[in-house]
Amino acid sequence: MTTHQPIRTYRAFMAGESAAQRLRNAGRAAAIAGLSMTRSPTRRSDWVRFPYYHHVFDDERAGFERQIRYFKTIGEIIGIDDAIEMISSRAPIDGRYICITFDDGFKNWIENAVPILAAENAVAAFFVATGYIGTDIDTDRDRLLAFYDDGERLMEFLTWDDCRVMTEAGMTIGSHSVGHVHLKDLSDQDAMGELVRSREAIERGTGVPCRHFCCPFGRAGIDYDPDRHPAMAADAGYASFLTGHRGANRTGASAFDIRRDHLLANWGNYQLRYFLGD
Repeated sequence: MTTHQPIRTYRAFMAGESAAQRLRNAGRAAAIAGLSMTRSPTRRSDWVRFPYYHHVFDDERAGFERQIRYFKTIGEIIGIDDAIEMISSRAPIDGRYICITFDDGFKNWIENAVPILAAENAVAAFFVATGYIGTDIDTDRDRLLAFYDDGERLMEFLTWDDCRVMTEAGMTIGSHSVGHVHLKDLSDQDAMGELVRSREAIERGTGVPCRHFCCPFGRAGIDYDPDRHPAMAADAGYASFLTGHRGANRTGASAFDIRRDHLLANWGNYQLRYFLGD
């Protein structure tokens, strides 16, 4: 699959998927549909959950809107500052709280996600890889195509003007490093450089303090060292370190080991029930 235009639909994004992959995905969805009947996000009232997305394409808008409304039926949507303060306080968590997050920095955030969030009176935290903000799909084409390993998907990224508009709409811009890197592959000096330079770029670009860091890829022991990098984020001035590990954050959780649940904006409510349920 090769495209000379930025990808704007999930269908185009997945055009390179093989028939075998489609079959596996269909089987997995069927299994989740059955298993979801035994799970419920409302079974407990003592958690903060961080659903996270990468994109809301043009053909995912309706699904994303439905999901935001579903979140409101199971808990209260809160901003990341409030969520991290709640977790850091170590006080009992009384209720169900949802902090919506996004990774990478794609243009479809401001085109599709932010208008829906604003209409639903909801907020989210958007973690950007600062080295890609303001890139041009023509002059930076090769670099943008290399963002995904297959080298075939051309994605358009936000500008700093977009980021300022998002903060003015009540959204939070956080760091996802400069180059969307595997911190574990870097020296301590280079990893700290990614943490500091990305925070400084966001603060210059938005005029707003950058307090939160989301680790690219987010797997402990594979993409980051849990004994080193969360502490480095604290030293770099961040109030949190978000990972890619699923699960609820309950009393006693660490703001520097935040669990999140990866979702797709076109998933059905049964899939949300399964992944957010106990």
